[in-house]
Amino acid sequence: MRIKLEQLPQHLKNHAAPLYTLFGNEPLLILEAADLIRNHAREHGFTERALFSVDQHFDWSELLNAGNNQSLFADRKIIDIRIPSGKPGKEGGKAIDGYCRALPPDTLTLVTLPRIDKQGQAAKWFKALDEAGVMIPVYAIERDQLPAWIEQRLARQQQKADSASLQFIADQVEGNLLAAHQEIQKLALLYPNGALTFDQIKNVVLNVARYDVFQLSDAMMAADTARYVRVLTGLQGEGVAPLLILATLAEQIRQLIAIRTGLDHGQPPAQLLQSARIWGDRQKIALAAARRIGIPSLTQGLAQAALIDRMIKGVAQGDVWDALLQLGLRFTLPSSAAPVSMITPTRSAATL
Repeated sequence: MRIKLEQLPQHLKNHAAPLYTLFGNEPLLILEAADLIRNHAREHGFTERALFSVDQHFDWSELLNAGNNQSLFADRKIIDIRIPSGKPGKEGGKAIDGYCRALPPDTLTLVTLPRIDKQGQAAKWFKALDEAGVMIPVYAIERDQLPAWIEQRLARQQQKADSASLQFIADQVEGNLLAAHQEIQKLALLYPNGALTFDQIKNVVLNVARYDVFQLSDAMMAADTARYVRVLTGLQGEGVAPLLILATLAEQIRQLIAIRTGLDHGQPPAQLLQSARIWGDRQKIALAAARRIGIPSLTQGLAQAALIDRMIKGVAQGDVWDALLQLGLRFTLPSSAAPVSMITPTRSAATL
């Protein structure tokens, strides 16, 4: 049985299950959900707890023994299983499958996992967890959802802010939800209940954003110039290798070339997106970008990427970070304001 994260509080009130599995890539939300489950269990007499952190040396017989051995002084137990890698291995998979088939009595089992891909979710042990208890996927808060999430968090502490202030906080904490939580708590400590001014927020909230290269390529596709500059600056500050950034942007340009070529030949958009291996919310911005940007501009961008590749390798002269900025601006600025091409298309673009 699967439920949404926001359904968990009501679910616990109605009927607690003997097994819960949390999986996803947002540590703060997983931590809060796990705390909610554990606190609910303690309130209902689960006074003993056994914690197992699984690594490559973990002895799975310890889990089975914990389920079978009940304390003389506590008739209910929480078994907390954490698998940071999301890969229990062959032995672990068998142990989990067997454990789920015969859940120990008077026990609440909580399993926490990272994000599990489709192949991992098809594994027998993962299906056993899904069938034996309640499974809760924990999704990251997307950028466009972040202001609303911050507004809800402020409301919990009887505070509020206008839309511009909420967007300012979102820009400062993007990609780092734990830091966002801490900054919001800081506002509660420093200011009374009620409306917060922009100056109050600006004086407190630090720039704790954490970016990745996919956010950069998304900003490029969405023609969001300000975000592209902000994310690129953040990646540079975090010491991300320019070659990794370039490889991601170049692959994105290749995908757009393939999609635009297919669109020009009348192929179905859904088929093109699937062939380009673009999924979820990224499909909409990728399709819009492919329709907006012509093949010549995309080809020139790929040639520009080839030159940056030579810069990184020391074969060509130039400032790599400025060149990465210019590459993004080529696709985010209006055509009339786009930067002059660094080079014209050559055969080198095909070899990047």
